Amino acid sequence: MDAMPTEQDAESELKALAAEIGRHNRLYHTDDAPEISDAAYDALVRRNAALEKAYPHLVRADSPNAQVGAAPAGHLAKVAHARAMTSLDNAFSDAEVEEFVARVRRFLRLADDEPVALTAEPKIDGLSCSLRYEDGRLVQALTRGDGAVGEDVTANVRFVQGVPQQLHGDAPAVFEVRGEVYMAKTDFAALNARLLAEAEAAGKEARQFANPRNAAAGSLRQKESAVTETRPLEFLAHGWGEASELPFATQEQLVAGFRAWGFPVADA
Repeated sequence: MDAMPTEQDAESELKALAAEIGRHNRLYHTDDAPEISDAAYDALVRRNAALEKAYPHLVRADSPNAQVGAAPAGHLAKVAHARAMTSLDNAFSDAEVEEFVARVRRFLRLADDEPVALTAEPKIDGLSCSLRYEDGRLVQALTRGDGAVGEDVTANVRFVQGVPQQLHGDAPAVFEVRGEVYMAKTDFAALNARLLAEAEAAGKEARQFANPRNAAAGSLRQKESAVTETRPLEFLAHGWGEASELPFATQEQLVAGFRAWGFPVADA
């Protein structure tokens, strides 16, 4: 880990990091045009976290650690989430995983020797989406946005493979299924090739997506649903938001329930 700077230098670096990370958040989440790799972005976030841990009194009001995603785009309707839509955290070492388990123990007020049962699922790198079902019927789809307010993509999500318009079997009166809208790597390569060919035929500059995640985000967050309809998008369910009742006692039961309702889920 880099050495800790003086307090004065740390304050300046935190200010610079807040601006730089904020800019990359907008490029990634709002513009779908990232300029740096995920690893480089994670390094910036981890440096910011390390400085804040060393100098907690210097934590800024605009700290990247307090932000989720980015503000919704202007061309899509903004809708407040019924329940905040947060993001997943990363762990890069055994020690960080152990600290996560320790936080779970503290939250549940468990003894140090009390067993903690965990499940693990593959992570799909896509665009987070919350699907609201009322009486088993899809009525609304929102992107995460900034976690409190998302973008309304209801019209577009109807063209995403793996999103049932009506849940199979019984379901609560209200249930929000959360997951990732993504694009497979082979479909991503084919889309970029098609966009390049179409642009060359028209004598225009081609739009080329940087990676599958941004291709998925740009395809779902279209103003015109007809464009989304031509893009090979898929959905993977993994969590929930607002629910009038929760008919599952464990994450394992929830995954099985999602599968029964008609959603694709990750193999545990």
